[in-house]
Amino acid sequence: MTASTLAALLAPAVVAWIVIRAAMATRFAERVADRPNERSLHASPRSRVGGIGIMIGALPVAAWLGADATTRIVLACAAALSLVSAADDARSLPVAVRLGAHFVAAALAVHFLAAGAAWGVWGAIAAVLAIAWMTNLYNFMDGSDGLAGGMAVIGFGTFAYAAFDASATGLALACAAIASASAGFLALNFPPARVFMGDAGSVPLGFLAGALGVQGALAGAWPFWFPILVFSPFIVDATVTLARRIVRREPFWRAHRSHYYQRLVLSGWSHRRVALGGYAVMCAGAATALAGADAGFLLQCGIIAVWAAAWLSLVLAVERHLRRAGNGVTGAPGRSTG
Repeated sequence: MTASTLAALLAPAVVAWIVIRAAMATRFAERVADRPNERSLHASPRSRVGGIGIMIGALPVAAWLGADATTRIVLACAAALSLVSAADDARSLPVAVRLGAHFVAAALAVHFLAAGAAWGVWGAIAAVLAIAWMTNLYNFMDGSDGLAGGMAVIGFGTFAYAAFDASATGLALACAAIASASAGFLALNFPPARVFMGDAGSVPLGFLAGALGVQGALAGAWPFWFPILVFSPFIVDATVTLARRIVRREPFWRAHRSHYYQRLVLSGWSHRRVALGGYAVMCAGAATALAGADAGFLLQCGIIAVWAAAWLSLVLAVERHLRRAGNGVTGAPGRSTG
């Protein structure tokens, strides 16, 4: 193991843990505390400084080791999103400002990532929308102890392994640094959580999952479906929930408690059980993605078809469980809890 690899695996976790512990004792931590409301799954206030620690732990190491200039641009966009989101944590910003920042960052990432790629206008627009959606859905899914932090460790750890295997060393080290910093946060966020990630962490992590997923696909480190399968627990939950709310003509733009992970907690599942269940499903998807990344076209199509059927079956099974549990929770106004 090289010194760079060891630094990417260890330093971000240590730095993130130290920064978060120090930040938890500051007045700013009290100012951005997440107090229970109609959408919350927690019963007492928790500070939302975890995301700041993740970014401070991950981004400098990732930028230093991820020597590729394009990767550094993506990391700079993530840093900018973290700053905007930290301001949103401290003083709620207008939706137009938040979404505007998400789309600007996604557009900048696609502009630099797609340089020389034969995407065309519609391909670039699709990539921008995909990255912006990933940015938002990660924030939506950050509402239960240990869930988003653990998903970041598994997801970016999988990216790092696949990139190393494809000799995309800079991308691999950047992803390893993000996974490591997320592990430092998870040590303080695993149920029962002592600190939350906040938008300052969930928003840039979602952006990085989307942007680095696109970068790896363009670099040939993995096929286009790879990052979708790796982060499928979040993508499926958020997308199906949004579609269901639109079909029901509910105000889908308002905060709510109708994501599957929220409804499972409200039906009686513990935060620990939801987190561990999510980890298990994500590890299965990640393992399948790694096994099939270099497979032939027909086998890759088979993997996609099997997982599509598996997710349909899982969604239906969870719906049946929730109906038996009498869980009919619908959205209620509120703020992000993670």
